[in-house]
Amino acid sequence: MPSAESQEPIIGIDLGTTHSLVAVCDGAGPRVLEGPSGERLLPSVIRYSQGLVSAVGSDARRRAAEFPRDTILSAKRWMGRSFAEAQALGSGFEFGIVEGPRGLAALHAGGATVLPQEVAALILAELRSWAERSLGRSVRKAVVTVPAYFDDGQRQATRDAARLAGLEAVRLVPEPTAAALAYGLGRRAQGETIAVYDFGGGTFDVSVLEVTPDDGSGTGAMFRVLATSGDTQLGGDDIDRMVFERLLGEAGLGSSNLAGAGLAPAARQALRDFAESTKIALSSKESAAVDVDLGGGVRLTRSVARSELEEIARPFVERTLELCRRALQDAGSPHLDRVVLVGGSTRMPMVRHEVARLFGVEPYTALDPDLVVALGAAVQGALLGGVRRDALLLDVIPLSLGIETVGGAVAKLLMRNSSIPAQAREMFSTSVDNQTAVRLHVVQGEREMAADCRSLARFELRNLPPMPAGIPQVEVDFTVDANGVLQVRAAERRSGQRASVQVVPTYGLTTEEVDRMERESLTHAREDMRRHRIVDLAVNAALDVKWIGDALERVREGLDAAVVDSVDQELHRVRGFIALTKTAPESVDANAFHQAKESLDRASVPVHEAAIAASLRAEQSRPQAVQSAQQESGGHTPRSDS
Repeated sequence: MPSAESQEPIIGIDLGTTHSLVAVCDGAGPRVLEGPSGERLLPSVIRYSQGLVSAVGSDARRRAAEFPRDTILSAKRWMGRSFAEAQALGSGFEFGIVEGPRGLAALHAGGATVLPQEVAALILAELRSWAERSLGRSVRKAVVTVPAYFDDGQRQATRDAARLAGLEAVRLVPEPTAAALAYGLGRRAQGETIAVYDFGGGTFDVSVLEVTPDDGSGTGAMFRVLATSGDTQLGGDDIDRMVFERLLGEAGLGSSNLAGAGLAPAARQALRDFAESTKIALSSKESAAVDVDLGGGVRLTRSVARSELEEIARPFVERTLELCRRALQDAGSPHLDRVVLVGGSTRMPMVRHEVARLFGVEPYTALDPDLVVALGAAVQGALLGGVRRDALLLDVIPLSLGIETVGGAVAKLLMRNSSIPAQAREMFSTSVDNQTAVRLHVVQGEREMAADCRSLARFELRNLPPMPAGIPQVEVDFTVDANGVLQVRAAERRSGQRASVQVVPTYGLTTEEVDRMERESLTHAREDMRRHRIVDLAVNAALDVKWIGDALERVREGLDAAVVDSVDQELHRVRGFIALTKTAPESVDANAFHQAKESLDRASVPVHEAAIAASLRAEQSRPQAVQSAQQESGGHTPRSDS
């Protein structure tokens, strides 16, 4: 195997909401790389001036209060989101959110209008320069971490940002999974089940993983994700914002009357900075002093106690604990050997206390929560580059994936928490005679009906030869790669026609949508299954009615009148159920519908037998008809030019 020195380096990057880092892993192990001044954390902040970038990182963050409307912070929160979603979320900062191309959210500051991934690209490019300076060679490849609950669109935006920075994102790794990989190095004498609690500046993730030691087979230790949960709009920024609003209220400048109070943007940004620094200080102190000049003769001077911060933070912490309970349940409620903390917000004593209480395990704090994700990304880079071969990483799909079927039901091909890479294949057919195209609607979520799930993509399988309903064989193939990106392929097996799409939705899941998808999948499970069953019955019964009705018309005259009457009655009964599913589906008795369909099947047996017999007679008489035609034409079969 080539030496680590001769291998092209694959760096690991933690692209964070508030800070970003770069690391590398070689024979000596993983290490975080430093910037020109010896710093290891790069603030994820960009300042623009007259439409051009004027500062990246520390300088932009340090002077944010001086240039509040020119400075973009926490851009990661709007990665892969639509303008409408961004408006609903709000920014909480002084820069503007405007509509960009294709309805995407764009950020406006200092005369520049940019997409969030363009901001991220500047951060990644700066980290790339740090790495090249430290390693003394060019760097073109990186493993980039993303929140576990980033969907395909948000992951695509991350890859786009890497490409803009001159980097190939060879793998996107969920942040808690990367942390587990860093934690697991050197701890392989025995297997462990660990939970990674990742409470960062803008996102929250929790993952439950099983670490299996190297069994000597050559694959190394195995890191298998059992379950994951999270919220891409929950982080330390939210606590900062609530502290900020409380301080405003103390000064008589509540957020509802900011404009009337004439509080300058610079003063608002300065107060945000004080809110953040106060939160940080209270992680190690019982109280912190706030003294800020808000302008206009207003000066805010007060002390904030840790207990007050904990009161403000508690709703957000409780939300993280709910997500942890969900992940544990999905993982089968395993015994945990360790809980690893990730993200700056985990430095709050209350967070550590509540995490210990929930999991029943004292959190592991030997790893720096700010550094561990980047270290894990670097380990993954070393594994991909062949520098290390002592671990195998298996991640999972955060939400189920499927396609919409006739009637609006969802056929799920890949279930939530399935290990990736993953592939699933299922056969479908048409519901209308002579269809020459099939529309495929790819959805994501836990509900049984497509209208209750998130739409990911739509595409068509065209140029199908006209065939009766139910005859075409449409094979749909779902493939999720190691980055969690979905590829959908469809092929009609009889004709060979094919179509495919890489699912890249315009924007990602909102917090409310993730909550709704998972909560309602449980609340409405029984009703959803009933609706799904009725839709399936209606689709299958419609095909039965068509086939039986067509056959009956061909052989009606040769059947006993009692048989014909019985089949007609059963057809009428089933048609009534089918019609009712279209007009009043909530009133359909699924069991009665199923019984009616089975009764029709039984009653139609003589029809099928008569139809088969008629077909056989027709086939047996065909050679005689051909022979007669040959005799009439002088012994030659007529040529057909049609």
